[in-house]
Order: sequence, then C-alpha cells, then structure tokens
Amino acid sequence: MNTERLIEAGASPARAEALVAAAATTSDPLMRWRELTDVLQPDDPIDVHLAAHALCFADWKTELLGPAPMTVPTEADLNESNLGRALRARGGGIDVAAFHRHSLTDPEHHWAAVLEHLGIRYATPPSRVLEGEGPAARWLPGAVLNIAETALSGDDDRVAVVVGREGQGDLRHVSLAELRRDAMRVAHALEAAGMSPGDAIAIDMPMTYASVALYLGIVAFGGAVVSIADSFAAAEIATRLRISEAKAIFTQDVILRGGKAIPLYARVLEAAAPRAVVIPADGDLRAELRDGDQAWADFLRGAAETTRFHHVGAEATTNILFSSGTTGDPKAIPWTHISPIKGAADAWGHHDVRPGDVVAWPTNLGWMMGPWLIYASLLNRATIALYEGMPHAAGFGDFIAAAEVTMLGVVPSLVKAWRQNGALDGRDLSALRCFSSTGEASNPEDMMWLSSRAGYRPIIEYCGGTEIAGGYISGTVVQPQVASAFSTACFGCELLLLSEEGVSGDEGELALVPPMLGSSSRLLNRNHDEVYYAGMPTAPDGRALRRHGDQMKRLPGGYYRAMGRVDDTMNLGGIKVSSAEIERTLCGLDEVVECAAVAVSPPDGGPSQLVVFAVLEGNPDLDGLRLAIKKTIAADLNPLFKLHDLVPLETLPRTASGKVMRRILRRDYEA
Repeated sequence: MNTERLIEAGASPARAEALVAAAATTSDPLMRWRELTDVLQPDDPIDVHLAAHALCFADWKTELLGPAPMTVPTEADLNESNLGRALRARGGGIDVAAFHRHSLTDPEHHWAAVLEHLGIRYATPPSRVLEGEGPAARWLPGAVLNIAETALSGDDDRVAVVVGREGQGDLRHVSLAELRRDAMRVAHALEAAGMSPGDAIAIDMPMTYASVALYLGIVAFGGAVVSIADSFAAAEIATRLRISEAKAIFTQDVILRGGKAIPLYARVLEAAAPRAVVIPADGDLRAELRDGDQAWADFLRGAAETTRFHHVGAEATTNILFSSGTTGDPKAIPWTHISPIKGAADAWGHHDVRPGDVVAWPTNLGWMMGPWLIYASLLNRATIALYEGMPHAAGFGDFIAAAEVTMLGVVPSLVKAWRQNGALDGRDLSALRCFSSTGEASNPEDMMWLSSRAGYRPIIEYCGGTEIAGGYISGTVVQPQVASAFSTACFGCELLLLSEEGVSGDEGELALVPPMLGSSSRLLNRNHDEVYYAGMPTAPDGRALRRHGDQMKRLPGGYYRAMGRVDDTMNLGGIKVSSAEIERTLCGLDEVVECAAVAVSPPDGGPSQLVVFAVLEGNPDLDGLRLAIKKTIAADLNPLFKLHDLVPLETLPRTASGKVMRRILRRDYEA
C-alpha cells in the first residue's frame, strides 16, 4: 500500500500513514483487511475506505477467488456465533459447505436439531420430521400445535419487544409476559366478537407493538391473518380482502409520519371493507367510525387473558400473504404453522440471531419480512425492535443506538437514503454484530458504506420469497462476505441455475429442488402446480424442480450474484408487483393507448427502476404525462413505486402469439 493513493482519496497524511502501518503487519490480504478495518473509522471519507480496500486486495486473483471480500470473520464470529458453535460441535473445522450438504442429505437429523433448538411446542408431536419425497413430501406429519404458543413461551421477564416512537427519546420495553397477555386478550376478544377459528382476519396498519400483539393473538385464536401493507391504495386493499374473504379488518385511524397524519381508516372504508376495529395512532381516535365498526378500546373491553391456544394440524393456515404474479390478481399464499420455522431457522444459521439479541428490520406485516421479524426474533428468544416513525430519518439512527440493536435488516434504498441524509452519522453502533439486506438488489459501494458504520460488521444478503417463507440463498458470519453477493445457499435448500435450454450451469434461471421446509404447497387463487412446476425440466438425477423466477450467476470463490427476474414480476421499493398490475392502472389514462412496465437495473448496480414504455394517443405533453403517471401510481397502486422514465414508442414489440416482449425492452434500454 502507498500513502499517495490514500491521500488522493481524502485521507490526511497522518491517517494514510496509520493505514499503511496497519496493512504492513501481514502479507495475507484477508488478515491485512481485517487489521485495516480496525483502524478505518466511520468519519474517514468513503473514498478512503474504497481506496484502502483496493490497495489491500491489489494482487487478489478475482478470476480464481471471486470478488475481494468486504468483511472477514473475527475470532468471535468463528467461536461464538450460532453456526460457529454448531460447526465446532460437528468437528472438521469451519466447513459451511459440509454443513449445507448435511442439511440436504440428512434432513431428518438436521431439522430435528433445529426444531429442538427453537423449542417448538406440540400438543401432539409429529411422527417424524419429513415423510415422502419431492413436491408431495410432508413436513411434521401428524403434528398438532399452534406456532404462537412457542413464540409466546419462555422467560416471562425477558424483554420481548422494545419500542421507540418518532419524536420521543424514551424507549418502551415490553416483557414476554406482557406481550402474551395482550395477544391472548385479542384471542379472547375475537371469540367474544363471534369470530371462529379458521376465519380470515385482515391487518392493515404500520408495524407497531399493537400490530404484533394483534398478529400473535389472531394466530393463537386459530385465525388466519390477512397481511395488507399500509401503503396500499383502496383498490389494492379491496383486492386482498376479496381474495382472502376476510371477515374483519384491524386498522389505524391515521399513520403518523414526519409530523403528518396520513388517513388510513378512510382508505379501508373506500375499499368497502368488512367490519373494522380501529386503533388510534396516538391518543384519541381521529376518525368518525362507520356503523358497526369498533374502537380498539371497545373491542378489548371485558376481554380476559385466555390461556387456551387453538391447536391444529401443522398445515393449517396462519397467515395469507400476497405476491404478485405476471398477470391479474396477486397470488394469495397461505402460511402454515410450519412456515415460521423456516424464517426462524434462517435467522439462527444465517443471521446469527441468539437469545437476548435485539433484532430490528423496518418493515410491515403486508410484506413477508413483518411476520419473519416476529418469528425470527421470538422463536430464537430475542427481542423485536420496533420504531414507530420514518426509518430514513435521524430518529431511527438514535433508536438503533439506544435499543442496542444487534442485527439490523435493511432494504438497499433505505441505505442510500441514510448515506445521503446522515441518519446514522455519529451514532454508536457498536452493539451491531451483523446487518442483513433483502428486497432488492444492493449497490456495493452503499453496502461498503453501511458496513463501515459499525466497524465492518458483515452484511448478510438474503434472497427468497413469500412462497418459501424465507430465503434460498444468503450468507453467514463465519464466511468472508462480498459486497452485494451471496456466499451460500440457505441450509436445507438445494438450487440449480438453468440455461434457456434447461441445462444446469453457472448462470441462469434459479430452480429449487423440493422438498424444502416452509415452502408453499397450495395457493388460494391459482393452481399451485401450474405456477411452480408446469413446464419445468427435471434435475440431472430426475428429481422435480420448482420454478422461482430469479436469475442468478455463480461467481468464482463460491459466491453468487442476483441478476434480476426472468418473468415479468418486478421488485420496486422492496415490494413485488406485476407488470400487468401497473399496466392495467396506467392504461386508464386518456393519453395511453397501451404500455409495458419494465424494471431495469442501473448501470452502477442498486435497486431496480421502473421504466414505462407507452404507445400514446396524439402528441401529449410528456412532462405532464409523467406527472400524471406518478400521481396515478401513487393513488391507485403504491406511493413506494417510483417512475424512473417514460419512453414513448410507435408500437410495442410482441411475440407471434401477441405477448409483449418486455425482456427485449429491458435489454435495449439497459444497453
């Protein structure tokens, strides 16, 4: 290393000399970088971090070893992490690949150990862990349970939830006993209100303590939570209520963000929702209730804490979540009492969530990461950290520091906002052991910046889906992690990358090999086999393959990089949406004859961007039309879906059968 490059990047001569001295302690580039990360500071310009990394790995053979790592495991990672302890107990050193192979070749033993660690409680235990093979296999046959019972069991005095509110410095700490009491009061009140086990009951509100107690109370009662994001417009709320046949809905009067009160109950009314229970965002209700609707306090009045969990078969529905397909209505995906085990297992093995940890992930129950956060924390005997406010603002940084969060989940667009607005600057993030990133493709430089805020703790990239209740590919804290890349398939998950000819290789469409614990076996409004199995080739050994829709590339060194979607589902702002949903909405504009919505990848990496290709009527004002499209998307779909570009075309490219070739549009635009 040389001081000149570091000074050019913005380091003072003294800082440059200190970095060069730290790098001179070893010739091993991994250990050299480990030493450097102890010296680099968050207030060093990011260009200094990037230059130090480049100089440290100047002789790194990328073609053989893969991209140079951003983080290198510490001795504590190797010796004290969940996975490190499990690998040492097996013998043979830190061999993640061998552990992964064992999870595939001996699922009975692997998952039995996971279930024991998570302390899953049964009314009737299963006869075994796995019965059968392929798509027809059954997990936990014969088991009778209620997963909320396990989530709400344990040391009554431990902190189950820590809550921070925008504009307030004090934190609220809720014990497990308090959370269980509140959840079971909900269960009792549902029974008193005439609900029956098996009923679909919607939640459309921010991720608050009340929503967590509600969620667990509905599951404990035996109901099926219908997950609806609080950002959805009335039409999208109505669609989800219709598909799920929800009997009731819980919502808030308004959403308080950035000092503003955004109406929510009004949107629920516009969606012609069934009877609603309305929770005040703060203090008194700010809305006049429709006849038949109830205030939260009235709903709970007289409800006692019941101790009875409704026990059912393991495959009974606990949650109905939605994931957009390529046409029409979103897919309605039922989660069972098994689904949460998958997310909790990923949290244990890949995110190193331990008893006593504090887990934060700005999210919502309308996205799978909301339920994931609840179960990944509670089943691992950790604390859920909830911030009721705007996660991109400075108050969130204060909350993460004050709550002593140990695992922080992000979406990449949020990281970009923090980097621009300084929300994490000067915060004490020393409690953090790792980050995780999911929802959209991440930008390597942004991830480098984020990791450096906490002394180069690893960022565990995490990719999966609602229909598999967790991830299929991720990373671990015991492996070197590359920025914006994955280091291992998730434990218990086998995957192949298929070329357009259906041949397995190092790049192509991702296919999963069933069975996989937590993955769906049915859809409420689609033929499951047609969606996930029809037309798929078989594995080289003849086993069935499950379609997923992502494109992946295997890199040297055992790493993987996400390459986008092969179908017409896009990921905008961390939320999946189909091209058809956007196109159907925009074709209602007078100026738009027809259009194609496509997600494109920025040239420097990062989250997907929405580009609309449109055949237009006449010669409209394009600036005015762009504004109209933005307003229509925000009002009728989701304000998180941002228009990047509008491209007028004479005609849309189509196949011989008349299908729009969005892949051609995407390719040409990116080129």
